[in-house]
Amino acid sequence: MLEKKNYKNGQQTYEINGNTLTYFLKTGLIKAQGPFINEMMEGEWIFNREDGSLWTIGHFLHHQKHGAWTRYHRDGSIEKQQTFQFGKEMKYRTV
Repeated sequence: MLEKKNYKNGQQTYEINGNTLTYFLKTGLIKAQGPFINEMMEGEWIFNREDGSLWTIGHFLHHQKHGAWTRYHRDGSIEKQQTFQFGKEMKYRTV
């Protein structure tokens, strides 16, 4: 996951500052950012599109999707909401 340190253009691919891991795009904009504890993605992560706009906010537990995930349209409105438990999407039935 953290093998490649720089893109061909010299831009770093990621940075670890304390317990926060930040992934960068080739342009230098932030691709994704969140807690990185014991070499695992944990807690709330924010993912951006190539233009820097918000794409998804989701939660991890022990490097697996866990909890609420929300994907956004480019205009900022919600596109999709999902809930995961240990990497598997929870399907809810309505009665």
